[in-house]
Amino acid sequence: MPETTIELEDLTRGLGVSDEVRSFAHAAANEVVFGVGTLGTVGEKLRGLVDGRVLLVTDQGIVSAGHAQRARESLEEAGFEVVVFDEVHENPTTEDVERCLAVLDGGTIGGIVGLGGGSSMDTAKGANFIYSNGGEMKDYWGVGKATKEMLPLVAIPTTAGTGSECQSFALIADRKTHQKMACGDKKVSPAVAILDPELTLTQPASVTAHTGIDAIAHAVETLVSKKRNAVSAEYSKVAFALLNEGFEAVIADPGDLEARARVQAGAAYAGTAIENSMLGAAHSAANPLTAHFDVIHGDAVGVMLPHVIRLNSQNAEIGDMYLELGVPHLDERVEELLERSGTLRALGGTGLKEDKIPVLAAEASGQWTAQFNPVDLTVDDFEGLYRRAMES
Repeated sequence: MPETTIELEDLTRGLGVSDEVRSFAHAAANEVVFGVGTLGTVGEKLRGLVDGRVLLVTDQGIVSAGHAQRARESLEEAGFEVVVFDEVHENPTTEDVERCLAVLDGGTIGGIVGLGGGSSMDTAKGANFIYSNGGEMKDYWGVGKATKEMLPLVAIPTTAGTGSECQSFALIADRKTHQKMACGDKKVSPAVAILDPELTLTQPASVTAHTGIDAIAHAVETLVSKKRNAVSAEYSKVAFALLNEGFEAVIADPGDLEARARVQAGAAYAGTAIENSMLGAAHSAANPLTAHFDVIHGDAVGVMLPHVIRLNSQNAEIGDMYLELGVPHLDERVEELLERSGTLRALGGTGLKEDKIPVLAAEASGQWTAQFNPVDLTVDDFEGLYRRAMES
């Protein structure tokens, strides 16, 4: 690929973005590096931060795309010995973290690189918790439970969705109960996040669609969350503006690198909004769909989001907040993007039956993110959301 320069200032021009927000001043990562080809800086970024071996956490798709080898070469050129764990699974569990640490075979490491989608970055963070602090993942379920400092971590997303590279949370499921545990601690925040839009060109079309919808949901839900604030709102708005334009362009032309850059930057800004705000009912309703029916996370969040928007909009104040995203009918715009991207439009084909809805609703209402929805929802409200999503 010919040398290409894409700057955040160009992508955000005209969006009223402050210099602080443009440069990710409020992200969990200490430094955010953006630009085509920046994967090659990973060795340089770790030099001076790390002594000894480096653990590279990734998955087989990233290995096949050649990205893992490029990262390894950069690390080795910087003088590091590299240990590779390349068996990350989607929606990682405690077993993934255990298997990741097992490749060390009792040896030591000085730093960790998470290269891939949110699953690789979450697994890398999970490994950091256990390697640095001992115990089990459930010991860190919640916020601020690690007592010891952690290893320097570089997070390098190859998808544009979770925004995990800008967050201080690892999302790891218990392998037996399948309960997703959000383990948050500032000490696990990446030392460096590297955003290289070129890496997202190798995503399968379905991954582009699902991760993009997830990122859009992050921008929308963080804007109105009960934990919203002036800082998070600015990130939510710039994230949505970039995603609203860029995602549609990427679906139309997957090779459009500038559109890819907009979506990746938008996903990272949305991830930073999560770090400073929180999510809501679309995410709490999505998790039971994934647990019971293996609905892909992006599908599950996307299919629920328009219904959550409509329910929340019955509160006039929240409806006015949605208008701040610059789209007059946000629920309809989300449905349009679901249709254009080929993601799930209704729950009818998932295997969900009427008699299962009360079970899903009870689980959804107990999800951590449910408490941050701007409108308090009962189990009956969640039942209504699922039924409307069935009928869409």
